[in-house]
Amino acid sequence: MYQHRNWQGALLDFPVNKVVCVGSNYAKHIKEMGSATPAEPVVFIKPETAICDLRQPLSLPSAFGEVHHEVELAVLIGATLKQAGEEHVAKAIAGYGVALDLTLRDLQAGFKKAGQPWEKSKGFDNSCPLSGFIPSAEFPGDPQDTELKLVVNGEVRQLGRTSDMIHKILPLIAHMSNYFTLRAGDVVLTGTPEGVRPLRSGDTLEVSLAGHGISTRVL
Repeated sequence: MYQHRNWQGALLDFPVNKVVCVGSNYAKHIKEMGSATPAEPVVFIKPETAICDLRQPLSLPSAFGEVHHEVELAVLIGATLKQAGEEHVAKAIAGYGVALDLTLRDLQAGFKKAGQPWEKSKGFDNSCPLSGFIPSAEFPGDPQDTELKLVVNGEVRQLGRTSDMIHKILPLIAHMSNYFTLRAGDVVLTGTPEGVRPLRSGDTLEVSLAGHGISTRVL
């Protein structure tokens, strides 16, 4: 069973709760998806059953079409946030990690066309592989200007910087807290840069944040 850990693998004393995500938060990804830039953040939730350990081999559903990778900065919430200001948000961030927002792209395309919710394409079991978290006080450099990278089978698939986010970390989380109370142990995913592609059985992955890397593979 998944439990939150630090980057070195030690257990963190936070419960595992929901994941609150933002879509369409990098301009080049919006362009590659043929989408329009939204006026305000597009927010959706993955349930706690979506979370799994990024260090473990990834298990993909096989019955619903292509599963795409989306590498993202993950933010671990350490205190309750409800209708919070940015200063309160900054104090409540416990750490930063990296996640894959796995997406059933064929299903999502159908839901978008029909004007239906995305949850089945985004919140399925094991759709949120998570790394350990670097404590916010120990994060190297500025979380709002750091590198996200995904290498698949030796090929760089996604490479971006968090400085390219349309909705920045602190105002984004403050916005989310107007609609959903965020609690200690919740995780916020902050969007993906361009380069999303399908994953296949047997793929090897190297996921990195601020130069800290994790290797994993697809079963």
